[in-house]
Amino acid sequence: MISLALVWIAIIAFIVIMYIILDGFTLGVGLLFPWIQNSRDRDTMIATVLPVWDGNETWLVFAGAALYAGFPEAFGILMTALYLPIMLLIVGLLLRGVSFEFIHKATKSVHIWEKCFFAGSLMAVIAQGIVVGSYTQGFILDNNTGQIVAPAMLSWFNLFCALALVIGYTLLGSARLIKKTTASLQKRFFVISSRLQWVLVLVVLFVGFYSPQQNELNVLSTLHNSPFMIMFLIVISMLSIIHVIAIKKQIENIPFMALIGIFVMAYIAFVANDLPYIVPHQLTFMQAKADDGALILMIYGAAILLPLLLFYTAYAYHIFGGKVNEEIKY
Repeated sequence: MISLALVWIAIIAFIVIMYIILDGFTLGVGLLFPWIQNSRDRDTMIATVLPVWDGNETWLVFAGAALYAGFPEAFGILMTALYLPIMLLIVGLLLRGVSFEFIHKATKSVHIWEKCFFAGSLMAVIAQGIVVGSYTQGFILDNNTGQIVAPAMLSWFNLFCALALVIGYTLLGSARLIKKTTASLQKRFFVISSRLQWVLVLVVLFVGFYSPQQNELNVLSTLHNSPFMIMFLIVISMLSIIHVIAIKKQIENIPFMALIGIFVMAYIAFVANDLPYIVPHQLTFMQAKADDGALILMIYGAAILLPLLLFYTAYAYHIFGGKVNEEIKY
């Protein structure tokens, strides 16, 4: 049944965007470490994500499990084709998790673990950028082995996508820290956001409109035929203007929400660009779906787990909301 497969595509897409937003700003906090020289300020930055960072990564595990159960053939192809960036992602997340624990226990070596925290965050973001770039370009069939493989991992487009994610996550982390900090530290993040916001708009538009298959910018020839592209341009422009105004007037709650909107719009464009393919140019979601009986059974599990996870996430962010006390060492 196509409806069941579409339901699971929607569930997986929702889980992935939840991970991107929630773990995106925690990765952004790590990427901001080189911008902040004072160790006490970096401790405050970590305190803003300490209660929630591990729960954020639950969404990544959930996404992998849902893809494996709902579309096992696609899972096998993607995990094989993207093995190297996925391993880089796992190592980066592990390094970040270890750094979280050791930063609070170390004394003389705290600067080492702070560097490891930044390195782990950077590795995870670069890995995600390579995955996004590979997925956008599509996969190819290797005639020698008969396997579906990704294009060159270190192509200029993949590296550009990695750079775009580094900028996007850094800006998202900065916006979150604007909400959670005060005084001089908050002002520093306003300055950082004011510098990075223009770069983000450019890279989002370029990645969103570039067609690697045709090696050309084809917006001018397709814009009049694509209502979604017109809506994409208008919404991205409006959200960018809102972000610029909020940063200029130092309104602390709006930049984070505006960036979430930009990420969601870019993500919708990313997903819609490849449908009905789940492995771009090789395998549609209908070809890769599990048995209908299995999909129905999994719906019952998702109907329990998804609300619980949403409730836990909302409750955690409610309990640990508000400003971080910069006078306390966490």
